[in-house]
Amino acid sequence: MNDLDRLNQILQDQPYIEGFAQPSSVDFSTRSAVKEKDLKGREHLERWFHHLSSYEMTADTVSRSTDNFPQQILDLLASSTEFNSIELAQQWKVDHQKLIGAIKSLLANEGVLATKDVTEKRLELTNEGVQFANEGSPEFLVFQFVGTEGAAQADIMKQPFGKIGMAKAMQAKWVSVDKGLVVRKSTDVVDSTRKFLESLRLGEDVDENQKKELKKRKLISEVNIKGLLVSKGESFTTNLAKQEADLTPEMIASGSWKDKQFKKYNFESLGVVPSSGHLHPLMKVRSEFRQIFFSMGFSEMATNRYVESSFWNFDALFQPQQHPARDAHDTFFVSDPALSTKFPEDYLERVKTVHSQGGYGSAGYNYDWKIEEAQKNVLRTHTTAVSARQLYQLAQEGFRPSKLFSIDRVFRNETLDATHLAEFHQVEGVIAEKNLSLAHLIGVFTEFFKKLGITNLRFKPTYNPYTEPSMEIFAYHQGLAKWVEIGNSGMFRPEMLLPMGLPADVNVAGYGLSLERPTMIKYGINNIRDLFGSKIDLDVVYNTPICRLDK
Repeated sequence: MNDLDRLNQILQDQPYIEGFAQPSSVDFSTRSAVKEKDLKGREHLERWFHHLSSYEMTADTVSRSTDNFPQQILDLLASSTEFNSIELAQQWKVDHQKLIGAIKSLLANEGVLATKDVTEKRLELTNEGVQFANEGSPEFLVFQFVGTEGAAQADIMKQPFGKIGMAKAMQAKWVSVDKGLVVRKSTDVVDSTRKFLESLRLGEDVDENQKKELKKRKLISEVNIKGLLVSKGESFTTNLAKQEADLTPEMIASGSWKDKQFKKYNFESLGVVPSSGHLHPLMKVRSEFRQIFFSMGFSEMATNRYVESSFWNFDALFQPQQHPARDAHDTFFVSDPALSTKFPEDYLERVKTVHSQGGYGSAGYNYDWKIEEAQKNVLRTHTTAVSARQLYQLAQEGFRPSKLFSIDRVFRNETLDATHLAEFHQVEGVIAEKNLSLAHLIGVFTEFFKKLGITNLRFKPTYNPYTEPSMEIFAYHQGLAKWVEIGNSGMFRPEMLLPMGLPADVNVAGYGLSLERPTMIKYGINNIRDLFGSKIDLDVVYNTPICRLDK
């Protein structure tokens, strides 16, 4: 076994995926002693040989990879008028972007260089073209795979290069098929595809017909390369003094600033973005909802009572004390303070009477109403408790037509899952007006949801303890191709309004929806726990855009 055979054997055991490890000077000195004819029959040696050819590392290339680019550029301009960065990168065999970086560093010195933008069309190898240049063309790999003994066509087709390589090798008449056995028709072939790709990679020109063929096989593509035409500036020099970035107290005290050169200030720079707070996605949608309510003439109610008495949360709404919603399974009861004791006494008595005995044309619920139940403090389960307080205040101050809204947090003892949390936000609107009808309420819905970008609505009768009639609001979801519930509504019952002291001809309509569901739809969030709570990704808060609903 001679030296070349031993080298071929060594290279057979070397890992090769997208090329060998970074070659050393020993590789290049060894390669210089290997001739093209020595590669025949030594496929591992041939692969190593062609892999090194892609580097073409000369002494000049090595030196330029370690020398000072900016100084070399200045020295070049000292002996010439101008240069093209694209051509210079090719001449020096360096990365063009590194050369551009060096030029831009010199431009920080005002007047040293003058530049103009230039664009050139060049041919570049595609990813597949790079692979073929490194490893060989599919047709040549098929030729090698067949060998002198031949190979089964089925085995060749299992190879990554099999399908394309087989067709191209037969077209070139390198191989033929006989009863499923592929054999060589030529004894000595040249991988011209690889040769042309390597030439183009090194910036050398090839025949136009070959270019067309390589383009047809999508191994090369034409790209526009942006470069710079560099010439001497008004203050050109080859000896650059270090420019100072800051004027220090020491320079002023010693007077050394007079002999210093300072970098030019860039007053167009935006500077470092200061750290600041970020609006949560829920708050962005909340802000948009508030603007819609304001544009429709609504006023915002105060919603600063997270802890509410059962009286205002349930009893004032004509919700019986034995209702399931008042169980611990659905409501959070507060242990400290556990009870509220201050209520409007006359109003409390009227509420007690309408619950236990009836009144105002109602039979009531006919049960033993207990003050102890009404005194229990809870985390409010809906913002309708806020509406009840506001309507009672409206009755005491003297009725006037009002349109009110609130958007704030409520709490319910829910089982946590992808669409439910124990706390969420409720959006509520209340309209108080004389002789208000259900038709008026539907008109308000239509306008409100139109401003949200929802126009295809349906209404379905439903039951609520404190509204009659009551309606669920549905909208047609184009993406889901079905009707989905988006809100609830109704006319507040006389048993709720008349004990407050509101005139008998005053009707109050209310409607509500959640804030989380439209936010999740707006920002494409599938799990509510990714929107609200301890598991939220802060990048979602930082990077979500402002909310603009399609109106």
